[in-house]
Amino acid sequence: MAVEAKSLSTPLHGMDAEEAELREQLMFDPRPREELNRMVMESMVHTTPRYWAVVAFLAVVVLVCLFGAWGYMIATGIGLAGVRKPVYWGVFIVTFVFWIGISHAGTFVSAILRVFKAEFRRPFTRAAELMTTFGLAAGALYPLIHLGRVWVFYWMIPYPNARWLWPNFRSPLVWDFLAITTYLLSSTIYLYLPLIPDLAMARDRTQGWRHAIYKTLALGWRGTEAEWARLRKAITIFAFAIIPVMFSVHTIVSWDFAVSQTAVWNSTIFGPYFIVGAILSGVSAVVTILVILRATLKNMDYFIRMEHLDALGKLLLVFSMAWAYFFFNDYLVSWYGGYEAVRRVLFFHSSGPDSWIWWSMIIFNVLIPWLTLWNRRIRRTPWAMLIITLLINVGMYFERYTIVPMTLAHQRFPFDWGNYVPRIEIIISIGTLALFILLYMLASRLIPMVPVWEVREGQEAHMIRQIGKAKVPTVSELE
Repeated sequence: MAVEAKSLSTPLHGMDAEEAELREQLMFDPRPREELNRMVMESMVHTTPRYWAVVAFLAVVVLVCLFGAWGYMIATGIGLAGVRKPVYWGVFIVTFVFWIGISHAGTFVSAILRVFKAEFRRPFTRAAELMTTFGLAAGALYPLIHLGRVWVFYWMIPYPNARWLWPNFRSPLVWDFLAITTYLLSSTIYLYLPLIPDLAMARDRTQGWRHAIYKTLALGWRGTEAEWARLRKAITIFAFAIIPVMFSVHTIVSWDFAVSQTAVWNSTIFGPYFIVGAILSGVSAVVTILVILRATLKNMDYFIRMEHLDALGKLLLVFSMAWAYFFFNDYLVSWYGGYEAVRRVLFFHSSGPDSWIWWSMIIFNVLIPWLTLWNRRIRRTPWAMLIITLLINVGMYFERYTIVPMTLAHQRFPFDWGNYVPRIEIIISIGTLALFILLYMLASRLIPMVPVWEVREGQEAHMIRQIGKAKVPTVSELE
């Protein structure tokens, strides 16, 4: 292992305040390995009656609002939904795009920070990766729900049979099926690889059914030098591979709209516009989850610190600006094109009966981030970041609502105009939100939410060196 020490900043000439501020960073506040392991294990096994009450409530909501309402719609017919001519894509598609967007950003944020060796990533990469898995689990239900006749779902799967019933590869349902399957498989492997050493740690500190599960999942990990070398190589390969997969999959979701002849949808910029929107909503969701984990899980205030909210707040500000750029680029070119049908749809967005949704989208995605996230104090205030990130995700949901039903409701011909009022779709969407939260709460008690070995590795690489009278923060590059 070659070690190369690099100075991180100018020397701290006995400045206790600056050194104290430096010690507030997780990498410069090391604790013994066994204590780190104990803190993470305590966060997994420590539960309260309030926790189980929330889990029971969410389970009931999932049973009633998701599976109960969905089953009732299957038994009664798709007419229970509010989709009518001319709006055949409603809240089901809106919520599908929202969940897929959030899920894409989770693994992407982890991978891109790992590729660029951003040190602040270490304690929260797993929280972001879990968001991807559970977001995909929630979003993957919607092609089935939207299908209506769910019992013929296997028509989306490409397989030969005696009747030559191959799927229609021109259908977005087939594209989404292939895209979601690809991303779910690759992101699950990417989540599992860094988890192996922590599962082995949990295996050595538990008994009973937990020990049996961790022993199986740890794959006999012993922590030899050869195992570490293979693990790091595999993680690096997947980190590079998952980034183009993410771009391609969410571009496919944008093609569900862009390849049509529908006014406003037929845009060449929809691919990058959807990707930037997905990252904005995904990073917002990561911050929301980190704030909640920090407030509810034992010992998480040691691992999740203000420096992490500060760094992610800066990312949010950058992606909010990027989203605004793509949004107004798409809007201005469509408006300036002079095509009357497109102009009418754009005017309907900002001046129609649902224009409050369009204006709320602008306020939540642009004005609020720009007015608040430039301020370091706000970025380091958990409750403020919680409110801002929740509003951004509300704004991103409104963006998808504007793109889908509000656009379809006002197309080229007046006899094809109409209003869309969601009905059972709202209940089912609440059910999938409860499913996402429930899965996350259960996972927080089953797997280590913090990659302990990555935190420990980072703390060993960072130190404050005494050079003469100066104290210099340094980081060693481990190879």
